[in-house]
Amino acid sequence: MQNKDYPGSVELSVEDSPEGLVARLTIDNRAKLNILNSLLIEQLISAVAGLYGDERLRVLILTGAGNRAFIGGADVNEMAGLNPDSAREFISRLHDACAALRSLPVPVIARINGYCLGAGLEIAASCDLRVASEGSTFGMPEVKVGIPSVIEAALLPTLIGWGRSRELLLTGRQITADSALAWGLVERVVSADDLDSLVGDWVRAILEAGPRAVRLQKALIREWEKLPLDQAIERGIEAFSEAFTTREPKRLMDRFLMRSRHSKRDQLL
Repeated sequence: MQNKDYPGSVELSVEDSPEGLVARLTIDNRAKLNILNSLLIEQLISAVAGLYGDERLRVLILTGAGNRAFIGGADVNEMAGLNPDSAREFISRLHDACAALRSLPVPVIARINGYCLGAGLEIAASCDLRVASEGSTFGMPEVKVGIPSVIEAALLPTLIGWGRSRELLLTGRQITADSALAWGLVERVVSADDLDSLVGDWVRAILEAGPRAVRLQKALIREWEKLPLDQAIERGIEAFSEAFTTREPKRLMDRFLMRSRHSKRDQLL
C-alpha cells in the first residue's frame, strides 16, 4: 500500500521448510532511507500480529529494503506537524510495533544493512539478535530535532551500559558498526556480501533446535529482564519442568545420544 503522503510498504514473505516457517518482513521506503511514518508503523504492527497464531513459525527476519538503510528513523516531516495529543498517539503506536516484535513467541533477527537511527535503533533493540553490515551506522539523533529518545530506547542501558547510552542519547552522535559490535549493540558485523549467509547460519541453528524449547527460552529471557535473580532462577526451574510435558526433549535427546554412539563407534573402527 502506498500513497503520496505516506509512501512505503511492509512486505511479508514466508518460506516453508520441513522444520517450520521462516518469515521475513521488509520495510520498503527506500527512497527515504526506510524511515517510518504512521502508515508503515501500522503495517508493521499488523504484519507481526498476523504471525502470532501460527505454531509452525520458527523465526522472523526483519530488514530494510535496498542497501542504504535498515530504518533511518521516524518521519520528521510527519512529526513536525504533531501536537501533544497526536505526539502521544504517534509514539505509542511506535512502541506497539516494538512490543509486537519483543512479544512474538519466536526469535526475531534484525538484518541491519546501513543506517539504523532513532526509531530504527529502537526497532533493532527490540529484536532478539542483530547482525550488521560493515558500513552500517547507528545513532539516536532525536535531541538534535528537539525531542527526547523514548520508548524502547530504554532497552539500551541493558545492551550497552548507562554511560554509552547517555553518550548516544544526550549527544545524538552516530557510531560505526565496529563500535556497535564492541559496545554490544549488535552480535555480529560482516561484509554486506556475507549478511545473508550469517543470517542463514542463525536461521539453520534455530531450525535445528527444539521449536518448543526455543519458544520457552525466548519467553524466559523476557521474564529474566524483569525479575530479581532468585525469582528468575525459580522461573527457569519451572520452564525446565514445563519442557518435559511434551515428547520434544526425549526425541531430541534420543537423537543426540544416537549420534554420540555412532561417533564413538566410528572412532573404534
